Amino acid sequence: QVQLMESGGDSVQPGGSLTLSCVFSGYTDNTYLGWFHQAPGKERDGIASIGNDGSTSYENVVKGRFTISQDNAKNTLYLQMNNLKPEDTGMYYCAAGQLHGVIRSLSADWYQYWGQGTQVTVSS
Repeated sequence: QVQLMESGGDSVQPGGSLTLSCVFSGYTDNTYLGWFHQAPGKERDGIASIGNDGSTSYENVVKGRFTISQDNAKNTLYLQMNNLKPEDTGMYYCAAGQLHGVIRSLSADWYQYWGQGTQVTVSS
């Protein structure tokens, strides 16, 4: 079983940067990780995913602004967010999946383990 805990959420101005962290345990060779964003009153959307082979995927609205990375020595997943916009406001969740044959995914349906979330507010 994978356990995850996010940190790093904060209030920033538009155009600012923020790095979210997610400490995980229980990682195995078939684990893939992802970041999800839930804006107020909306569904949870996958925005970035990283496979156990190091490959990455991004949702179009964050491509070029956000970077997902992972440090297995520190058991930590990161999300570097640059050029933040007000529409980036919301809760950010990290998640882990271990479905056979899945390398990475932006679909919440493919993830079995979730953190509690961390709040990001982008406002002037």
